[in-house]
Amino acid sequence: MICRELLHEGTPKFRKASTKASLRAFVRPSCNFAQQLHLNIFIFFRNEPTMTTRRRFLGQSAAALAGAYWLQSSDAFAQSSSYIHFDLHSHPGMFLTKGVATNVDAAVAKTIGEMNKGKLTGAFFSLVADAPIIKVSPTGIEPNGSYGPGEAWKEYKRQLGILKEYLKSTPVTYATKASDLRTALQANKVAAYIGCEGGDFLEGKTDRLDEMYADGIRSIQLVHYHVNELGNLQTQDAQYDDGLSASGKEIVKKMNKLGMVIDVAHAAESTVKAVIDITDSPVILSHSILRVDDNRPLAKRAITADHAKLIAKNGGVIGAWPSGFSMSFDDFIDNVKRTIDVAGVDHVGLGTDMDGNFKPVINSYMQLSRWATALKTKGFTEDEVKKITGGNAERVLKKVLK
Repeated sequence: MICRELLHEGTPKFRKASTKASLRAFVRPSCNFAQQLHLNIFIFFRNEPTMTTRRRFLGQSAAALAGAYWLQSSDAFAQSSSYIHFDLHSHPGMFLTKGVATNVDAAVAKTIGEMNKGKLTGAFFSLVADAPIIKVSPTGIEPNGSYGPGEAWKEYKRQLGILKEYLKSTPVTYATKASDLRTALQANKVAAYIGCEGGDFLEGKTDRLDEMYADGIRSIQLVHYHVNELGNLQTQDAQYDDGLSASGKEIVKKMNKLGMVIDVAHAAESTVKAVIDITDSPVILSHSILRVDDNRPLAKRAITADHAKLIAKNGGVIGAWPSGFSMSFDDFIDNVKRTIDVAGVDHVGLGTDMDGNFKPVINSYMQLSRWATALKTKGFTEDEVKKITGGNAERVLKKVLK
């Protein structure tokens, strides 16, 4: 996750929220950002106008007819019973801001409604482990304070409780097994797997994984924006010579044993290499894109060719990230193709970062058919498109989840 308000025009004026008793419980007295802790990161996502509109087919009549053919065939393709759309990283409606932000119920309902209407088959609905201790700065997202004893775990329980209530009250299929994806497809409801962005909730304690697994967590992204006890970040100076700490290595092994998907998004290349050296299961890098140059927005979050090849070597999947790194939807598709050219068609999927992204070029699940169409126009076969839109993700779920 990265905030859409990345301050190209200076520090945004954050809306003030009423102090809530639930916030006082987990914010340290020395951290006076209680009123802003989630607003700084999330509150504006739902209010920003759509960044991308569909381009009209202009020009010669032949070109227009060709465009119409691709759109029609893609819609039929996307709605076929064998077609899987999977999102490796999503924050529907920024559900975790409930109690801090306003209109969260409506935002969640909107996104989940679009998931079902747009024929999304499944997604990781992601908590954000360091949400209260990061902030927006002129250069991006950065740490802002630290958790005190017990605060991280209390925040985990708060976010999880909110999400589980939404899973009960919205038209989704709560998912914990790989087979739940096909069950949801038949029921025409999105399969909601629970993920966690950042391993901060663990506080380096391997035994907490047992409780998180019992709670339904099926994927943990080891690091995010705040340095934690597990490994190195793309956006901060390295803390561990080997890429992973001793506890980070134990957590990777325990996640393998339990059957939890390891997510290495936001992790430095050294950390990804360390994970790949240890794990006996395929991993995901849920949302990133192949590096172009260092002058683009979010360039630190892009990955090198060698970084991408580590995921391919492991048999994992990179979630192509439709963020403001790409100048437009078409530029994003070009960047996806470049990533596939390096990692291979078996190792790329989609990680939208929905409702938590910076200047997204995919900002609604109603664009999924367009996504499939664009891949086909780039020369990918029908079978290859099926892999990219969800087949590769399903393969990893089948290999990892028990």
